[in-house]
Amino acid sequence: MDTTRDSASRVWIRRLAWGAGTLFVLWFALEGGEYGTTDLLEQRESKAQLEADITQLRDTVASLERTIERITTDDFELERIAREEHGLVRGEKELLYRFDERRPSDSATVSRDSAVRKSP
Repeated sequence: MDTTRDSASRVWIRRLAWGAGTLFVLWFALEGGEYGTTDLLEQRESKAQLEADITQLRDTVASLERTIERITTDDFELERIAREEHGLVRGEKELLYRFDERRPSDSATVSRDSAVRKSP
């Protein structure tokens, strides 16, 4: 009777060992190695994000190229930028007022600059 119990328990142990081995092989096939399934899914997400970034950067580059083209060919655009960003004044009748915001104690300090002539 002990031999049948030992045989039955050995059969169950063998079955459990084969089942555990089979599960391990299946797990290793999906997740094991250098690039498992979750790694590949993360790489897909990363690739999609990088492609979106590339598309956005291409749009930005195209926009900047159009801006450069406008500045180099359109004198009015160049003058507008010079006036807005660099305080260009044209002719003797224009005055330039600058508001100095570096002094927090004064609400607004106005300084009068002499007219700047644009050289031909």
